[in-house]
Amino acid sequence: MGKQQKKVQRTEENNAPVTHGADDLPAVEVTSYNLELRDKEGFIGDKANKSAFRDAIEAWRKRVRAGGPDPLGDVPTDGLSKKEVDALLKEQETEAASLVRAAVDDFAADFTDILARYLKEETWKGTERIVVGGGFKDSQAGLMAIARAQIRLKAEGLKVEIVPIAHHPDEAGLLGAVHLIPSWMLKGHDAILAVDIGGTNIRAGVIKLNLDDKPDFSKARVWKSELWRHADDEPRRTATIEYLVRMIETLIAKAKKAKLALAPVIGIGCPGVIAADGSIARGGQNLPGGNWESTHFNLPEALRKAIPEIADQPTFVIMHNDAVVQGLSEVPRMADVKRWAAVTIGTGLGNASFVRKET
Repeated sequence: MGKQQKKVQRTEENNAPVTHGADDLPAVEVTSYNLELRDKEGFIGDKANKSAFRDAIEAWRKRVRAGGPDPLGDVPTDGLSKKEVDALLKEQETEAASLVRAAVDDFAADFTDILARYLKEETWKGTERIVVGGGFKDSQAGLMAIARAQIRLKAEGLKVEIVPIAHHPDEAGLLGAVHLIPSWMLKGHDAILAVDIGGTNIRAGVIKLNLDDKPDFSKARVWKSELWRHADDEPRRTATIEYLVRMIETLIAKAKKAKLALAPVIGIGCPGVIAADGSIARGGQNLPGGNWESTHFNLPEALRKAIPEIADQPTFVIMHNDAVVQGLSEVPRMADVKRWAAVTIGTGLGNASFVRKET
């Protein structure tokens, strides 16, 4: 990620900038995100997204059919649910289970190669732990692939730990938003709003801060959330924003009814390289409706215009890359390491690397 000249507003207590896509955050320095490394076949991250695992299953099915019946029958590979794939892995020595395990091994090999390549980057050197998020990790196949990647990296002499992100994928991309904002700015409030925009789903939620229990946000929790699988509807960009605004307004109403002191803040995780003004410089190709990278479109500004006030205060919107935000959900668990990184296996393969600040 190239460094950009950014006009920033610095907070009065910890000198961390309050700006979109910032490298300098309250608890960490973001050393890189959205690495776009290539090989002769294209972007290396395309070899380890959730589609790549399906491709690995399909490739094995084609090979097996050359010698006899397909153990998975006539069901199209894309028609296999995550639960059905995991159920096959629980079987003993069946051909179907063996085929899926072979696909897991192939995926893990590609995933390992990608991580090894990232670890050679200057911004990733010295990484002690890699946390893995995204929807794929919330499956038996995903956990097996992570474990196999760990073994492979050890076998290559790379001393780095790989662990799944602790929170459910539906929540990690929301919870990380609290670490975009200095905690002192949220004193006196019970909760903030967070949004996680992906290539398949959009999630919005109310995050209870629980700062009285733990000022480091380690007790922050998703109180209420809304999920929209926009991939089923294929909306245009304008319709997407309108639906998102309705999701947020619903959550604001619920918080008001519950008498939660909602901070006038919306934290957003979004794919792509995020410029200081909140525009998406590049990498938004998987977002619904297209044209999110237009110089005439700015998501934070669009939300601020649609929702000018929260709890009678001017709305403040802060946005960063979605892999960064998912990774930030792990800040409380990274107190024992100096350098760490995050990858998210979803529609694409997100990535980010961090250096923990001394407290």
